[in-house]
Amino acid sequence: MNLIFRMLWVIIRSFFMKRLDNGNYTSSLTLHVLPNDIDINFHMNNGRYLTICDLNRVDVFARSGLLKAMFKRGWIPVIAEHTMTYKKPLNIFQRYEVKLEVLRWDEKYFYMTHTFIHRDRVAAEGTSKGCVYERGVGVVSPDRAFAAVEQDRTK
Repeated sequence: MNLIFRMLWVIIRSFFMKRLDNGNYTSSLTLHVLPNDIDINFHMNNGRYLTICDLNRVDVFARSGLLKAMFKRGWIPVIAEHTMTYKKPLNIFQRYEVKLEVLRWDEKYFYMTHTFIHRDRVAAEGTSKGCVYERGVGVVSPDRAFAAVEQDRTK
């Protein structure tokens, strides 16, 4: 399965999941390490972890209403910083859960944690700092993004 199919699965799945609001922005996805995820050592490539984190963010965007607001206004999500600590390898075909939690936000950025879990053990942990960006204008404040979501919800 290519990553585009995983993303489509996440977006379709989001229609059937509980809506995220009131500051509770979390996502949990259960996936398997696929052959296109592995490196020469037959475990998940370190870059793939970052891509899987993107899927978690898409889930949060879709379930919170931010995805719709971004598409409607031509905004794009941007990651400004991401760190990852790898603790245990995820081997080919292993099932794992990846969790995202938006911890907080300030006037510019959202701050998130990402945790990859296999059999109740943490395989990798990371943090990211991201924002919503409007071409030609700059960073969209989280407050403005939330206001756009609310505006779209009341229509």
